[in-house]
Amino acid sequence: MLTANALSDFRLALGEDRVFADEDARACYASDETPRSVVPDAVLFPVSHEHVVALARLAHQHGVALTPRGAGSGNVGGALPAPGSVVVSFECMRRVIEFDPDNRLIVVEAGVVTEDIDRLARSAGLFYPPDPGSGAYSRIGGNLAMNAAGPRAVKYGVTRDWVLGLRAVTGDGAEIRTGCRTTKGVTGLDLTRLLVGSEGTLALITEATLKLAPAPEAIATLRLCFDSAAHALDAVSRIMRQSVVPCALEFMDERAIDAIRPTGAADDLAPGTRALLMVEADGSSADVPRQIEALQRALEGPGLLEARSGFARDEITRLWTARKSLSHAVKRIAPLKINEDVVVPVTRLSGFVEFIDTTAEALHLPIVSFGHAGNGNLHVNLMVHPDDPDEMTRAHAALDAIMSRVLELGGTLSGEHGIGTEKRRFVPLEITPPTLALMRAIKQQFDPRGLLNPGKLFPE
Repeated sequence: MLTANALSDFRLALGEDRVFADEDARACYASDETPRSVVPDAVLFPVSHEHVVALARLAHQHGVALTPRGAGSGNVGGALPAPGSVVVSFECMRRVIEFDPDNRLIVVEAGVVTEDIDRLARSAGLFYPPDPGSGAYSRIGGNLAMNAAGPRAVKYGVTRDWVLGLRAVTGDGAEIRTGCRTTKGVTGLDLTRLLVGSEGTLALITEATLKLAPAPEAIATLRLCFDSAAHALDAVSRIMRQSVVPCALEFMDERAIDAIRPTGAADDLAPGTRALLMVEADGSSADVPRQIEALQRALEGPGLLEARSGFARDEITRLWTARKSLSHAVKRIAPLKINEDVVVPVTRLSGFVEFIDTTAEALHLPIVSFGHAGNGNLHVNLMVHPDDPDEMTRAHAALDAIMSRVLELGGTLSGEHGIGTEKRRFVPLEITPPTLALMRAIKQQFDPRGLLNPGKLFPE
């Protein structure tokens, strides 16, 4: 709980214009993309690493819980304030500290917008591969906290794979540096990979040293219409068995296609289309046509109704119309989207989607499935009316059944969104008690008073 003395100390350390406790400011930072909200006691806006050290030490001294926040674009409650906590917004820490194209790295503060990193890298013929859907507005600190990813993860990996080192502040205000500036380095324990994905529960990340890669010269797209989800997902397995790794491999089920039909985005799909795959390849201009040909050969098989390719920018844009229209289209089905980002082995995707369809029919719920099929990462969207108690009861039953099935198939609860507040109750189903106990002990070492992002990641 924030006391008057603590508030006064925060203002002395950060400045009057960096600490807000008025009702309007607190209301603006009471929620993220989840439907819930909790009004914080105050909002702090540090502008430097030194500010974060100071506020963490004061929070430790006064026993004030801290909720770190980037853009608040997460949908699992990772930036949802805990009752009585103070929000630490990193949106003012937007400096590019160093850009070193020769060594293919960039050092940025936590509040830099993710897409801006990629834009700067491309100015020197490089790029930053992680591409979360919120990249145009999400902050790199939030991406690091949740280990965010996107379509390119099938080829390039997730945020954690592109972090060389971090500068951070622990729960008692200690300054730490992890990792190094080189792509090889095995000195000490790998705390960098530990902090990435820890959802702000271990330390407040203030700076990140990121790897960059040469930007591909060319990109091309395949759009494939199938007569069933089973045939489309069998094709995914064929793609992932051959030697050409696509840079994107996206899936849409029949309900997703039905959702976009009123928008006209499905008008040019082949008649009878009940599942869609979007496949991309990138690389040198000379090699991309070869990759597309190899991918198309792998995709040929039962249920394929149509395959279209695009090499020019406008062709690629047209082919992606259906997929890009989906996020807004599904919101017309119901006012609340319970969005799960589960992962199962690629070879088990077909059976998992069949299970979802059976569950949706049995419980009379619209469930829309799409996602990053190349990683087995499926976005399962339960579309519900939150003011209908019976429907919400059925939705929770469906969610329980889906999560259980994911783990039975050898999958995991989250591929890129994280745990936050919304998935905490499922964590003990995946992680054993001894492993959880070890994780809690690590948390205790980093955050002795348990003040960093309480109520997230770890189950009750």
